[in-house]
Amino acid sequence: MGAKRILVIEDDRRLQDLLHQYLGTFGYEVKTVGHAQEGLNLLEAFAPALIILDLMLPDIDGFEACREIRRRGATPIIMLTARVDVADRVAGLEIGADDYVSKPFEPRELVARIQAVLRRGEGALTQPAEAVLSFGRLRVDTAAREAFLDGVPLGLTTSEFEALSLLARNAGRVLDRDALLRALRGLESDVYNRSIDIAMSRLRQKLGDDAKAPAFIKTVRGAGYVFIAKADAHA
Repeated sequence: MGAKRILVIEDDRRLQDLLHQYLGTFGYEVKTVGHAQEGLNLLEAFAPALIILDLMLPDIDGFEACREIRRRGATPIIMLTARVDVADRVAGLEIGADDYVSKPFEPRELVARIQAVLRRGEGALTQPAEAVLSFGRLRVDTAAREAFLDGVPLGLTTSEFEALSLLARNAGRVLDRDALLRALRGLESDVYNRSIDIAMSRLRQKLGDDAKAPAFIKTVRGAGYVFIAKADAHA
């Protein structure tokens, strides 16, 4: 298997060079570009396993670039920014980023976050005996790492799929935010605690699930979340 590819979209040339060299020492194949549109143009041809995306770019705002990447697929995204406002970090997670690193940062910390995100994408959680979980209109394919509603792919991000998969494999059991956080992030941060609620909100939107009268994910006030759909009976 070849080296995992990482696309760095960052306009700071010194940081480009640093990331290209440093990530290369960990066996990654790295391509750096200074404009969002350059990165978007490379998505199909380069097919990165992960994207490092600067928030402040000279052509397209990083948030809009993140939205466009999400429209095209579920490639994991780690956002970089010099901004310290928590609202910015939350906004990045809300539109589909998988992680968020503030500048300045230690390169080794970034590598650790890359490794964590990629592990989640490869199925770090224990796979069930059944590769496909079916709940009426909803099908969760843990081998293909895709979920389908009425046969249509939901286009979930890495974190969204992990959240849905974990809930579905524990149907009927209330999972608190700490359990979800440990499974999805392995990190302790107010931003990531908030991201659990964000992930649930995005999941509900994609599932067409009404929080007040849910068919799939129910909020248990003060406790967490529970997957309430019934699994299909086996033939």
